[in-house]
Amino acid sequence: MTISPPCPLHALTTADLETAIKDRRWPKWQTMALLRSLKMPVLNACLLQPGDSAAAVRTAAHVLASAAGIKTLMIRSDGGAEKKQYYRGGNTFPIDEIGPRTAELLADGRAVILAEPTNRYTNRLTVLIRMDRPGPGRPGSLTLEALGPGYDVADLTRGQIPPQVTAHLNDVDFTHYQPPRWHEWKVTGDQCPGGEATRRTRRLERLATQTLTDSGHLDGKAGAEHAETWLRQHGYLHLFGPQHTSQTLAKRARRLYEDAFLLARSQPNRNWHCLATAFSLFNEPRTVYWDLVDGERKYAATAPAAAPHKERAT
Repeated sequence: MTISPPCPLHALTTADLETAIKDRRWPKWQTMALLRSLKMPVLNACLLQPGDSAAAVRTAAHVLASAAGIKTLMIRSDGGAEKKQYYRGGNTFPIDEIGPRTAELLADGRAVILAEPTNRYTNRLTVLIRMDRPGPGRPGSLTLEALGPGYDVADLTRGQIPPQVTAHLNDVDFTHYQPPRWHEWKVTGDQCPGGEATRRTRRLERLATQTLTDSGHLDGKAGAEHAETWLRQHGYLHLFGPQHTSQTLAKRARRLYEDAFLLARSQPNRNWHCLATAFSLFNEPRTVYWDLVDGERKYAATAPAAAPHKERAT
């Protein structure tokens, strides 16, 4: 019997997208399908599930690469409700490396998302969008945290790098659209002395120890200065140029608010309290939304590890 290869996200039918949106096993893929169904910008990608053969992985990689006309692919992984420590994906590899690099993830019971590549060294704007509300039907708030050229989403989500600019709206009714007025935005910038130099150093350290090491460009023992040298040698100077993040965010704030409102209205969990998504403006220019995260369903409870402690306490 012939098994059809995984279908790229951008080739899924409306019915296929609806099925993926209802499947809660793989939250990243679920929300990528939701974004696609809403006609919001999202990377083209393929989902590989535990149990898929090496042949299926190779076929999916070639199908996606052919559809996008590319020779490299990004590897992300999806494990359902995550533990605090999990695979940090987002790096790009040649097609012939995809199989070996995904085998361990699939064997560990994780799904793999192959996506068209992006250049995480040349982003023009990165925004973390957070929607909060105390309960259904009650007004909440919207927060935009932004970083400028040369940074990426992981810096905000897990890099412990503070935003350059934060924009906040109170009394947001996510059930009835009402465009905000400019004076309602509370915009603050990072005024810490030496803040940008510290932020840049943290970014370079992350690149040295994680991104550039995982992709084989550095050896894992390199420091921030080695990452800076690598970026400059390859002409990736965005991190070292002007950071006009406030102005860039201001131009996008209204559209980001509208997209956040649409995502909140389309969230399958109607009882949500905290939602978050990430937005990137690439250098091309091109925009992409990454995931929609429900804060209450992000991480799995560590019950097995907590049980012995609870017994001792009793």
